[in-house]
Amino acid sequence: MAVSQNLGKDTRPFAPFEWMLAGRYLRARREEGFISVIAAFSFLGIMLGVATLIIVMAVMNGFRNDLFKKILGLNGHVIVHKIGLPFDDYKEVTRKISKVPGVKVAIPLVEGQVMVSTPAQAAGALVRGVDEVSIKSLPLIADNVLEGSFDNFDEARTIAIGTRMAQSLGVGYGDNITLVSPRGATTPFGTAPRTRAYKVSVIFEMGMAEYDRTMIFMPLKEAQRYFSRAGVVDVLEVVVDDPQQMDAMKASIQQAVGNGLQLTDWRQRNETFFTVLNVERNVMFIILSLIILVAALNIVSGMTMLVKDKSRDIAILRTMGATRSSMMRVFLITGASIGIVGTIAGLILGVVFCWNIEAIRQVVSWLTGTTLFDPSIYYLNKLPAEINPMETAGIVAMAMILSVLATLYPSWRAAALDPVEALRYE
Repeated sequence: MAVSQNLGKDTRPFAPFEWMLAGRYLRARREEGFISVIAAFSFLGIMLGVATLIIVMAVMNGFRNDLFKKILGLNGHVIVHKIGLPFDDYKEVTRKISKVPGVKVAIPLVEGQVMVSTPAQAAGALVRGVDEVSIKSLPLIADNVLEGSFDNFDEARTIAIGTRMAQSLGVGYGDNITLVSPRGATTPFGTAPRTRAYKVSVIFEMGMAEYDRTMIFMPLKEAQRYFSRAGVVDVLEVVVDDPQQMDAMKASIQQAVGNGLQLTDWRQRNETFFTVLNVERNVMFIILSLIILVAALNIVSGMTMLVKDKSRDIAILRTMGATRSSMMRVFLITGASIGIVGTIAGLILGVVFCWNIEAIRQVVSWLTGTTLFDPSIYYLNKLPAEINPMETAGIVAMAMILSVLATLYPSWRAAALDPVEALRYE
């Protein structure tokens, strides 16, 4: 009777009686339990699909951005070097580059491979010779010192090592380690390895396992003496304000230094690595989007069964004056409500999970007794998650659109139902 009165009072689109009917159909009675189970699974599927997609994309974004910050935080954005000639005029070139607008710092650098030896262990390492001013200008290193200090770094015959290298070698702050270079002094019997002991004055942790395990920093002048490169450097690493504007910066730096030097930017040095990350990210998005699509198909099956079960009710409502479009909107509201509410629940679940993802990782690792996302494999010492608002909004919009589209066919079936045929055998 209430439905009949509402039909007579209000027949505009999305009238209160349409919402009331949709609400009743969502609250299935005991004999309609199977339909409610399908609706519940559809809701869970949409919720978990949206949450999973948000979480995975946030982790992929965080992983990429964290690696980007770590790699570019240690290595220069533009590498300046000479081909076939000793780089002995690096001080003048450094002065010219430092005057280019947008350049933060130009770092003279000497690099060399060594073997690190202690009474307990030996390992390979990469030595980077830099001066005190340059190393203090790199926040990734200067802001992550665990023990010691870079003050008076140029004056002492000391080195800085990562925390993972210190652990693997069994040394600490103030201990001595021996560096062995295969390219030592030339003798009548061949090249003799150069061996020299250095005191550990700094222990740092950059947060990237590969760097913390293999990187050694040495004063520039000492590195020049150790590697027999007095008065020369290998390259100049230039750090700029905006690493995304590489083309303009390279042109300005090239103009400042002239044509006798070759320039390489971070995109060329890491092109393959970041391309693989982007491809992996896009593929993961496509694969995980299928979860939402499957959940939307569950809405189609559940709504189709609901329309078939409610065919008698639809016929009676039609004879009472309900239009085809009204019946279509009733089932559209019913099915879309499952998808939209599931999408909102998935959004909340995904965002909360991302905010606490590192704590969740630690709890799961503790419960299972395993190391999830081992830093030695995944490079980073914690699991990053960075939510992109535009990307998340796109995921939510996609899920809602699929949910609405999934209800169109069942809703059309309900609207196309012939009341006479539906009541003939009642």
